[in-house]
Amino acid sequence: MLIRPAKPEDALSVASVHVRAWQVGYRHLLPDAYLAQLRPEQRASRYDFANTDAQRPKTLVAIEDGAVCGFATTAPSRDADVGGHGELCALYVDPDCWRRGIGCALLSAARLRLAEQGYDHAMLWLLAGNLRADQLYRADGWAPDGASRSERIWGIEVDEIRYRRSLLA
Repeated sequence: MLIRPAKPEDALSVASVHVRAWQVGYRHLLPDAYLAQLRPEQRASRYDFANTDAQRPKTLVAIEDGAVCGFATTAPSRDADVGGHGELCALYVDPDCWRRGIGCALLSAARLRLAEQGYDHAMLWLLAGNLRADQLYRADGWAPDGASRSERIWGIEVDEIRYRRSLLA
């Protein structure tokens, strides 16, 4: 497996992983009709993997057998109450590749990227009820910090829990 920065030509592959991960991972957490209508082509048009602005999200992709099998996106935290934190904005692995260490590798690479950008702490938002991701993050040292929110993502209202961790060695 290779982990590298996403390129503009990765957009549709990343979007396909994103949509499949939502459709399988969020089954029973989000409405089936909503998940069924998600399309990679619609999502891919929103990515900007060519940007060089340090304040904009950056995406890493995991490549296996020449194909994108997962991705992680990081950025400066958007939450005013945790200024100076980096944020793990997204971490998704194609469901066909779950339980093979790809998520752990991406998570480690994302933490390293944030630390290299000068962040001592990081945060993320997790869909409430996402037990698979909760286990992954807790095993990596993340913990809920007591904050929660309801937010509209991809046209649907979701409840999320904030997790944080130190990036210091």
